[in-house]
Amino acid sequence: RLGARVGRKGRVLAQDINRGALDRLGERVTREQLDNVAIKEGAVDDPRLPENSFDRIFMVHMYHEIDEPYAFLWRMRPALAQGGEVIVVDRDRPTDQHGIPPKLLFCEFAAVGYRLTGFSEELKLGGYIARFVLAGPRPEPGQIKTCGTPPKK
Repeated sequence: RLGARVGRKGRVLAQDINRGALDRLGERVTREQLDNVAIKEGAVDDPRLPENSFDRIFMVHMYHEIDEPYAFLWRMRPALAQGGEVIVVDRDRPTDQHGIPPKLLFCEFAAVGYRLTGFSEELKLGGYIARFVLAGPRPEPGQIKTCGTPPKK
């Protein structure tokens, strides 16, 4: 859907840590001839995104699958272009039930130097939308204070 919304000059990099999800997406991109959509596999602790390349990073019903949220968010920071934002769509559920409570999401993002700029419950999406921007310099890994995050799985 994003491929059509960004137009011919826009580019979409679809990324996931789940190989099966990427395979299904690849079939769709080929079938629908979405020439402005590229696919890239990430890791549980690193999205593997190029620096200063994204105006928006969407994380749709996947953040709760990340086993190493602090490392993942820390490594994602350099990928955002000046003024860029991260948009998370997820469910308000315990992490072991395919969701993440908003309070925990906010804490994890803040710990790595992001600032919440918007939040709304979206029943039609089955959860909520949270928006973040960079806030200050990226902390050194040893400076990151964890939120008492329960195991993701």
